[in-house]
Amino acid sequence: MTFFHPLAEAILPYFPELKSDLKRAGIRLSSVEFLSQGILYMLFVFIIGLPIFSVIFAFFLKSFLFGFLSSITTCFFILSIFFIVYVNYPKLLIGQKSKRIDDQISFATVHLSTLTSTKLPLNKVFEIFSKFGGYGEITNEISRISSDIKMFGLDVNTALERAVERAPSKNLKELLWGILSTNMSGGDIEIYLKEKSRNFMSEYRTKLRDFSQQLGIYLEIYITSVILGAVFFLILTSIITGIAGTGEQILTLQFFIIFLFLPLVSAVFIYMIKFITPGGG
Repeated sequence: MTFFHPLAEAILPYFPELKSDLKRAGIRLSSVEFLSQGILYMLFVFIIGLPIFSVIFAFFLKSFLFGFLSSITTCFFILSIFFIVYVNYPKLLIGQKSKRIDDQISFATVHLSTLTSTKLPLNKVFEIFSKFGGYGEITNEISRISSDIKMFGLDVNTALERAVERAPSKNLKELLWGILSTNMSGGDIEIYLKEKSRNFMSEYRTKLRDFSQQLGIYLEIYITSVILGAVFFLILTSIITGIAGTGEQILTLQFFIIFLFLPLVSAVFIYMIKFITPGGG
């Protein structure tokens, strides 16, 4: 993979945010290594795709030359899309992590606030939280802070600064930055976390209220357009079949509606509801 490092270094200036995105996404590769890996994958795709597309296009176009030229064009088009998706993959991971963090940060902040009320040192608070927190990505981020302190000998403030840089969520970054600022200024972290937990809980209640309203709208659309629409279509086609007397094509269409269309639409609807549910994405 080091063979592609010069090419990766040449195109690296076109991706100024890549280093930060890799760190926030938790991908333990340098920017050059990540781009080199992408170039290697592109080469594999090209080597595999070119002969396959050449045979397919030559068969349909009845000409090997036109088939070969068409396959090259198709491969370059696919490689362009692949590279765009690959370079933006860290942003996708950041978005997923950020959503999971934002769904649980209100409860995690309450837990942190409870731990700080025991007047334990901040490094001990992070250590206990990392062992018993159970808040997914937030626990992972706090565990990394605790590891930086215990294994690498960093002080709490330096470990928090590193955590702020790699935090995938804006809310988590804001929370950690607030803890860092309060600790450096000698303020009361317990009071800060209690106030922050109230704010996060208020935002979470707003999310739930908005979600309940959206869910009602989506259910009305689903029942009206999908369920009632399908029932009306089945009744109408059954009447037409009885009048016309030819029902083979109608039965095929009804089979498609009942056993393919409705389950597919229902699955998409369930996934969409799960995705927008606070804490369920």
